[in-house]
Amino acid sequence: MRRVEVPCTVDIEQTADSLHAHVVPEGIEIQPGDRVLVHGAPSRVAFGDRLELRCSATVIRATALGRLWAQISGLLEFTALYEVGFERREAP
Repeated sequence: MRRVEVPCTVDIEQTADSLHAHVVPEGIEIQPGDRVLVHGAPSRVAFGDRLELRCSATVIRATALGRLWAQISGLLEFTALYEVGFERREAP
């Protein structure tokens, strides 16, 4: 397992318009199967607040087998999101 320490930007918002938490690691490309552990960021903000801060993160690189498994399972999960069906419609 290969670990890389990188700086990152964390954006957390909980408002009537948006509920999200985004992490952008800097100077490294995240690939399928990689894990990102963020250090020092709050896990929540109060309703109506938005917080953007810089902190550090540890990127744990996936092995070749782990990367392949992430790609295959991602495709299988994607196919579960849609359903195609044909139903007979009655004429009015």
